Amino acid sequence: MNENKILPTILAGGKSSRFGSDKSMAILGDKKILDYTIDKIEKNFSEILIVTNNNKLLINNKKINIVKDCLSGQLGPLVGVLTAFKWIKKNKKKYNWVATFPCDSPFFDNIIFDHLKESSKDKINKIFFFKTGDKRHNIFGLWSTKLENNLENDLNKNHRKVETWANKIGIKEVKIDKEKNESFLNINTIEDYEKAKEKIKQK
Repeated sequence: MNENKILPTILAGGKSSRFGSDKSMAILGDKKILDYTIDKIEKNFSEILIVTNNNKLLINNKKINIVKDCLSGQLGPLVGVLTAFKWIKKNKKKYNWVATFPCDSPFFDNIIFDHLKESSKDKINKIFFFKTGDKRHNIFGLWSTKLENNLENDLNKNHRKVETWANKIGIKEVKIDKEKNESFLNINTIEDYEKAKEKIKQK
């Protein structure tokens, strides 16, 4: 993976209101849900950013940087993307892209990393989302850092919905085999959590 191009960013700033507690910290199998995502990413990157509003999140890993949303008020995933852009600029990094991963999808396929690398070579499109069958996974995305000013201006105008904003900018869809749809399981509810537990047992 070209380290000078892509900053992998885990978006963990949500309220987890449907789950009842911070779902990224829930135990699945023998580790936390968040750890599944970290373990996969760090095999492909030397640096990871986690955007979270959990003041108690402490991770002893030199690859990982933890930062709070740059805007207060639980404004959604777009603020996490903007936070990553601002972190890159503040720390004078050379990344051209931010790759976003949800904190609650532990089963995603490693083929994603090949697609991220290939998409980062694109000179025209500025947003890439993964798609399985008819379902688009808007949080698994690749975002050009050139979008920073546009995104910040629109967030200040209360444009918060990922799909609506991204559609306005224009999206290139990256299609994944339809049978891999289950690998994008989001653990949003206790019911989802139970499904994930069963899936872990089958591995």
